[in-house]
Amino acid sequence: MLKSQLEYWGKKIKTFFRKREAFRLLRKYHNEAHSMEDRAAWAMNFGGRGPFKIKTMQKHSEITALARAVAELKPKQILEIGTAKGGTLLIWSSIATDRVITCDISDMSVQADFYMSLPPPGSTCRVELLTGDSHSPEFKMRVAETLGNEKVDFLFIDGDHTIEGVTADYESYREFVRPGGIIAFHDILEYQPLPVIQVFPLWEKLKKDLDTEEIVDDYSQCGFGIGIVRLPS
Repeated sequence: MLKSQLEYWGKKIKTFFRKREAFRLLRKYHNEAHSMEDRAAWAMNFGGRGPFKIKTMQKHSEITALARAVAELKPKQILEIGTAKGGTLLIWSSIATDRVITCDISDMSVQADFYMSLPPPGSTCRVELLTGDSHSPEFKMRVAETLGNEKVDFLFIDGDHTIEGVTADYESYREFVRPGGIIAFHDILEYQPLPVIQVFPLWEKLKKDLDTEEIVDDYSQCGFGIGIVRLPS
């Protein structure tokens, strides 16, 4: 009994200090002016520990180019499938004017108020966190209910990277993107460090019929690569 109580309070204290450190880093981030390159660099190397660690596994040049393309839309709403450690959420929350809806299969309740504080001071953007399986009809319904009758300007698909998973996310959530909006996929290159990263076959299929653009730092690299689908106006 005593051991379990000590473990409980030890975890609570650890979470308290990690959260305090994360908000300190966020204040530092918010107190500085940032170019898009800066925001991408922060997303890749923000810092923090445990559930409060912000990081994204991206190529700096690729995610910067994508962020610029998204910013050109002057987006009101962004939908992200795959929050992971919140790195891309940090970028999107600095671009969207109204809302970023970010979805992940992992519970985000511990870091929820931290993530919701990511938009810069003075921003009208709010962050909404949805936890669940993006492939389930029930989760899609939750996204639909969250959006109401509105559409998003940008959909970023970076969750389940298996061919079945990424295809399901594309087919399920593309209907929520407005005409003239964009959909982006991460890890589109054929050669990837893990066999479960299987976005390439879907990307090759989409390229045949849709208006697409590739953002690739080096086509000889292993992993990464971003693909953009531009929807007709």
